[in-house]
Amino acid sequence: MLILQGDTSLCKSTQGTKKGKQSPCRETRNYTRGIIHTMSLIVSEISKSYPVRDGFLEVLRASSFELNIGESLSISGPSGSGKSSLLNILGTLEPATAGSVVLNEVDVSAISERDLPDFRRRNIGFIFQEHHLLPQCSALENVLLPFLAEGKISSEQRHWGTELLGHVGLADRLEHRPSELSGGERQRVAIARALVNRPGLLLADEPTGNLDRDNAGHVGDILLELAKGAMLILVTHDSDLAARTQRRAALLGGHLTHTTENTVQPANDFLSGS
Repeated sequence: MLILQGDTSLCKSTQGTKKGKQSPCRETRNYTRGIIHTMSLIVSEISKSYPVRDGFLEVLRASSFELNIGESLSISGPSGSGKSSLLNILGTLEPATAGSVVLNEVDVSAISERDLPDFRRRNIGFIFQEHHLLPQCSALENVLLPFLAEGKISSEQRHWGTELLGHVGLADRLEHRPSELSGGERQRVAIARALVNRPGLLLADEPTGNLDRDNAGHVGDILLELAKGAMLILVTHDSDLAARTQRRAALLGGHLTHTTENTVQPANDFLSGS
């Protein structure tokens, strides 16, 4: 997974570090944080086909929608309906066969392969059904992993990661490794990691799929609250969670169909730090 790229040796335990030295996960650099409040997502007539032995398999057909900051959309559909392909395209992990995705007034198809990872890291957060935490890293180190692409970790970044873990109810679990956390706690760390760069677009693929009902409800509460300062696209089979997004859609036969407008609380500016 892209969010896990980098030298994982940077997250070795800090226990036993000599006085006057820091582990690589604790080194500092200047950093200015913030979010682009004008960010929007415009998806126009995207289609996706994959080559098969006797031709092409079309999994997405001319699907279109728009989102603005503070809006959320849940997408449901049977297995094989193209939900993962849609998220991959929106997350710039693979290109559409036709159509366009414009994020923050940038047509992502026009971004070079060299620049695409940096664009993705700065603008898009991912939450998966599996937490994909590095087992040798603490909860805080896992949250800070996306910053490693910039080099060293600043004290401000570390403070922000600590604050995020507090907001997901893990202020007393900062130094715990994944094996010392419950399933729900590990998924909350994954949510904090996805939000640490304050992305304008948050993509969640069955984020509560591996959790029991109580933990799923709690993780859903946290995700929906903290994502209000961004655009959230949520793929889920959980009808209760889907009912809490502002809009609901279904993928059927490769077509994305908008079905319901939900009433939810207005957006806040948590991710902007205000």
